[in-house]
Amino acid sequence: QVQLVESGGGLVQAGGSLRLSCAASGRTFSTYAMGWFRQAPGKEREFVAAISRSAGNTYYTDSVKGRFTISRDNAKNTVFLQMNSLKPEDTAVYYCASKPSLYSGGYYTRLYEYDYWGQGTQVTVSS
Repeated sequence: QVQLVESGGGLVQAGGSLRLSCAASGRTFSTYAMGWFRQAPGKEREFVAAISRSAGNTYYTDSVKGRFTISRDNAKNTVFLQMNSLKPEDTAVYYCASKPSLYSGGYYTRLYEYDYWGQGTQVTVSS
């Protein structure tokens, strides 16, 4: 069982930045691929970014490319999402998720591929 706890959300003006963190329990964090998803009010949860367990591969949804950066620190069991140039349409609850990955370079973009989820952190971008 893996427990994930997100932090770093908040209220920011358009054009600002936030850094989300997701701390994972357990001693096998380096064997998990990680992802960030978000859910805006009245909308389905959607993929934002993913990173392989080795951090060698990352992938982003088109709307955040060039603005968001996913990274991880396996020594600290933590994955990050640096969000720059935020827009009002980025407003959502952001969730991190983990998936055991046999392939060190594997990353995953679909909700059903992930086994564990955090409780989410609210990000609100004002115009």
